[in-house]
Amino acid sequence: MTQTLEQPITEDRHVPRRHFGANKPLPPAIVLGGGANALSVVRNIARLGAKAYVINEPDAFVRHSRFCEAIEVPGLIAGNEASAWGEFLLCQQASPLHGSILLACSDAAIECICNNREELSQRYILDLSNPIAQRAMLNKLETYRLAVAAGVPTPRFWVASSANELESLRGELVFPLIIKPRFSHVFEGKTGKKMIIANNFDEVASAISSVSASGTECVLMEMIPGPDDRLCSYFTYLDEHSRPLFHFTKRIIRRYPPVHGNACYHITDWVEGLPEIANRLFSHVGLRGLANVEFKLDVRDGQYKLIECNARFTASDCLVTQSGVNLAAFVYRRLAGIPEQPMEPWHRGLRLWDPIRDFQAHLALRKSGQSTLWRWLISIMHRQTFPFFELSDPAPALMRLTKPLRKSIARWTGSGASR
Repeated sequence: MTQTLEQPITEDRHVPRRHFGANKPLPPAIVLGGGANALSVVRNIARLGAKAYVINEPDAFVRHSRFCEAIEVPGLIAGNEASAWGEFLLCQQASPLHGSILLACSDAAIECICNNREELSQRYILDLSNPIAQRAMLNKLETYRLAVAAGVPTPRFWVASSANELESLRGELVFPLIIKPRFSHVFEGKTGKKMIIANNFDEVASAISSVSASGTECVLMEMIPGPDDRLCSYFTYLDEHSRPLFHFTKRIIRRYPPVHGNACYHITDWVEGLPEIANRLFSHVGLRGLANVEFKLDVRDGQYKLIECNARFTASDCLVTQSGVNLAAFVYRRLAGIPEQPMEPWHRGLRLWDPIRDFQAHLALRKSGQSTLWRWLISIMHRQTFPFFELSDPAPALMRLTKPLRKSIARWTGSGASR
């Protein structure tokens, strides 16, 4: 394993594994942040017989699940989640939660745990991790630079921190261009956007100013041409030596908004060659624990090129679970010292579908001549998994479905409530 980061890898000081038998209750789990992924994680942990808590934003849909209990954190405002969660977990008020397994479902959660890892490890059970590598994967620019050093293909990218630097790049930039915040969770927390797409030089300058105003810098990235179904992901769990314990891949069918939004339709499928490329990056940076990386096939040279890396549970976790790779149960069992069950061969061709957002994607694609109603209907005529809805736990999906109506009612009544 090659280590190229500034500091050496240090051994984890997480709470030692505890063995819970029939006469000893299972440790609770605290799920930090997240959306559909947090909901999937608490459902899977609760089905093991363990208590699940969530610490999240006040309007998170997972808080309405019957499989968990929501914990209120004082002083929480948009953009300060990492610091507010850390202060709460280390304060006296949280002492009844000590001994719980702490799991991250968002970038802010990773930041929280990395920033307070030594103190948290004295009170909670933490997953295997190399905090230096996790921080590097949070930083988009650092991720791309390390990928290049590892020999992993990336889109072309540039850095411009000033007007003079941007002007010097005028002849190199290609359009459309993606302006990505180096720390996307900081920008998204302030603006609700993950990135900005610029179609000309003036738009790049404006986008850089917008990202800087949010409290983070950006990286300029070439947009790989082609539809969203060229996007694919790899999932694994990396041991103490950054060795993968299993391999899982999936593809994206559609995103909304197309080209730059979140995925709204996924399918499990084996993508040949992806594990080798992904683990080249993981080994180079010394990543440990949960690992997920997204690539896009560039038909210009036939290479899969890195989009982003996440060292946590992701939004498609319920699909990964449905296919036979129950990541939440796998991690929980390891940390609780429960005998681990071998990963069964996972199922291909399973689909995760967000009906409302996918219909919006269809409308956008039809408007641009890339889809028809019949093609869309044919594509969804399959057995589906849904990101929020489960018959045994319908409240989160119901709260999500009625959110626009509840917002309207809040405006009419002047209550300002959105939950």
